[in-house]
Amino acid sequence: MNIIPCLKWVQRGVAKAIPDKVKLSEDELKRVIEDTKDKIDLVDDEDDDGEDMEEEEISEDDKHGASKRKMVDDEADIEAKYGLADYDDEDENDVLKGIGDLTYYASNAEDPYVTLKDEGDSDDEDFEIKATDNLIVVGKAEKDFCCLEVYVYNEDLGNLYVHHDILLSSFPLVVEWLNYDVGEDKPGSFVAVGTMEPEIEIWDLDVVDSLEPVVVLGTKAKSKKKKKKTDGHTDAVLDLAWNADVRNVLGSASADCTIKLWDLSEGKPVTTIMQHDDKVQCLAWRPSDSSCLLSGSFDKTVNMYDCRNPSKDYKTWTLNGEVENILWDKFNQSYFYATTDNGYVFYMDSRLQKPVFLLSAHDESVTGICQSSSVPGLLITTSTDKTMKVWDIQNNKPSTVLERNLRLNQLFCADVCPEAPFVFAIGGEKEIKVWDIRESATVRKHFASRAPVGVTMEGDDDVKEEMEEAMKGMMIDKEEEEDVQTLLGEGATAGPSTKKKKKKKRKSQKQN
Repeated sequence: MNIIPCLKWVQRGVAKAIPDKVKLSEDELKRVIEDTKDKIDLVDDEDDDGEDMEEEEISEDDKHGASKRKMVDDEADIEAKYGLADYDDEDENDVLKGIGDLTYYASNAEDPYVTLKDEGDSDDEDFEIKATDNLIVVGKAEKDFCCLEVYVYNEDLGNLYVHHDILLSSFPLVVEWLNYDVGEDKPGSFVAVGTMEPEIEIWDLDVVDSLEPVVVLGTKAKSKKKKKKTDGHTDAVLDLAWNADVRNVLGSASADCTIKLWDLSEGKPVTTIMQHDDKVQCLAWRPSDSSCLLSGSFDKTVNMYDCRNPSKDYKTWTLNGEVENILWDKFNQSYFYATTDNGYVFYMDSRLQKPVFLLSAHDESVTGICQSSSVPGLLITTSTDKTMKVWDIQNNKPSTVLERNLRLNQLFCADVCPEAPFVFAIGGEKEIKVWDIRESATVRKHFASRAPVGVTMEGDDDVKEEMEEAMKGMMIDKEEEEDVQTLLGEGATAGPSTKKKKKKKRKSQKQN
């Protein structure tokens, strides 16, 4: 089963038009093999008990040693009698007549015996990243392996495809894009990955077929027999936050209950924050203040730090559940959102202690939250209850605009396209879905007056597609279908709670 636990959009115009392809030298390949061997040896060190069991099995097999040796001797006699040892050997001087020259060529264009030459491959065009393309970095876990898939999305053409992938050695929990070249202290296109391991891997998105990251932060000892102290985390890395204003700073949150601030130019942490009593789940830098950092934890608190003196200069809010996500309001940066594992969204003024509003958004954990990049009041949330919701929270009066079951089972993450204010990417139990929510007539009608200049909101004012989406995968009887049809005719949104709302409305009418 596929799971998409994390994803991140990359803005347009940053990636190389033609990414580099890795070509390892013999020495580099040898080094990669040796590093892999060291990791295997580490696993072997941790499986001492298993080795003892194997030794017991071998000693048990020794009882039958005589019969095995006899079988080997018999095979050797047959091999010698019929010359089977040299059966596959070929004489280098043999000439294969009637076949012609068997020389290998680098391409069909160089081979004189191939008369139909290549006229170009459509894959070459897909390999090029255009100025109008966005990249989406997607963490993916399957039964047998984990990887990052780098998608290309073009809004104008509606194209979405995997450009290349990066093999990971552990389950990805978070990806964070950064416009900073760790090795050369200059702009670039890189992605930092937090996994079940305490390390942070940083990969170059402009390089294809990489076998190893550019750098690993907090590298652990290669053998438990040679333990060494590390300044990195000691447990899984749950979230990452790059500081776009101080570009060499990366924040990391961990299951070891700490936050670390890394100097990427040095490749080491310069500050460790230990104000939480449980796993630190999420981080967010304040866009208008490069020294202000938010953190959310399993201890049901959100902290705000002045990172110039985080151990003393910080503020705490206590919520009603474990904190899943935090998000600064990009339209009013004195405010932030916090979501919890019991389905709530808190909207907080960082200058006050009480929430501005408390929203019971979902029946289960709110796993994703993001604002439109340029439409005020447009907010989406995702949940393990399998639904995505579109909200209008303008004037601090939240209302549901659209509720949709995306048929991805549980939803784990969401992010908005930086240049397309109505395009969102959602990761679930099955796959990634990129959805332009203007496909919904309800959304088009509701946010038409707030659409940025140049963004079209045209479309047939028809909610047929919403009715079809609501009914897909659902077993509803004739009476329920009539209720949905009636509601859709009134311009309402079909969803799992439609019938309940209708019944409540009828009940209130009777009372009146």
